[in-house]
Amino acid sequence: MTSHTSSSVHAPVALPTKPALLSRAGWTAFTVALLAVCALAPVLNLWVPETSPFHLSDYGVALVGKIMCFAICALAMDLIWGYTGILSLGHGLFFALGGYMMGMYLMRQIGTDGNYKSHLPDFMVFLDWKELPWHWAFSDSFVATLILIVLVPGLVAFVFGYFAFRSRIKGVYFSIITQAMTFAAMLLFFRNETGFGGNNGFTDFKRILGMPIATQEMRMTLFVLTGLMLLGCFLFGRWLIASKFGRVLQAIRDAESRVMFSGYNPLPYKLTIWVISAVMCGIAGALYVPQVGIINPSEMSAANSIEIAIWAAVGGRGTLIGPIAGAFIVNGAKSWLTVTAPEYWLYFLGALFIAVTLWLPNGVVGLVKKLRGEKA
Repeated sequence: MTSHTSSSVHAPVALPTKPALLSRAGWTAFTVALLAVCALAPVLNLWVPETSPFHLSDYGVALVGKIMCFAICALAMDLIWGYTGILSLGHGLFFALGGYMMGMYLMRQIGTDGNYKSHLPDFMVFLDWKELPWHWAFSDSFVATLILIVLVPGLVAFVFGYFAFRSRIKGVYFSIITQAMTFAAMLLFFRNETGFGGNNGFTDFKRILGMPIATQEMRMTLFVLTGLMLLGCFLFGRWLIASKFGRVLQAIRDAESRVMFSGYNPLPYKLTIWVISAVMCGIAGALYVPQVGIINPSEMSAANSIEIAIWAAVGGRGTLIGPIAGAFIVNGAKSWLTVTAPEYWLYFLGALFIAVTLWLPNGVVGLVKKLRGEKA
């Protein structure tokens, strides 16, 4: 009897097996997307004649490239909101900060080809500045720019997140504070004396890495890089969520107090995913700027940050693929509606968010799973 009891007590505990990064169907879809970005799109744009119905126009390349940047932001939002339960209404700030870091480099690449033929950016010459401000010190280095694209949004997110999470600010209060932070930054960047171009921001870019930025080949290069970054962020998100770290994040989302009672400190987990999410948005902003040709403080507007949350909600929070689909659905509709009926776009966006909240809490991906009889 004693022996039986002892063996029962010391029986090995079966730990859950780590799920595969992607299923077989998932890897197939990923490979198709990779080939579409790296092979199909370049062929249809660069080699198929413009008269062919299969030709991918430069406008189409720019539009899809821009939406892929937005999809990276939506993916970042899903990590912090869908998997950690923290709704941020300030991710537009991190997107814009990454864009400004790239924009500063692109402004320095103009050289003496500006309207005033000066080594200083045109807006500085117009404001009678004699030298570059201190925060432009490394803007002529592409390597330094890449570091700053990651470092600046990450540092801002770390400082803000540390004090916010340490104070246990959560829920709607956290969302309001993130929006206030973004609005304050927007007002700061609007001021000419900050050295960020004021209301007009940065535009009229000429070159990147010494090569013309407006050529068809460069546009396609940026398109492919954006697509690869989106696919890479998706795989990273899948890996992160499947790890022990990801399981703790989901536990924090579901019951933070129980996580604390289990001996885990939520602060480092929340702060880490918050910084990762901000850095992803910064990278998206850096890829966005050379493709659209402009960056200004309006990218920090409250509406832009709210839209990022809408993309995640429409596609389906807590799915990773859902926010990507949501970004394409919402921005595809925006591109069409702002041309055919621009006065109704914001009404449509609001109605869409209300409809998803009331009738599609799991988004488009949840609806698809429901129709297929799968667990949402």
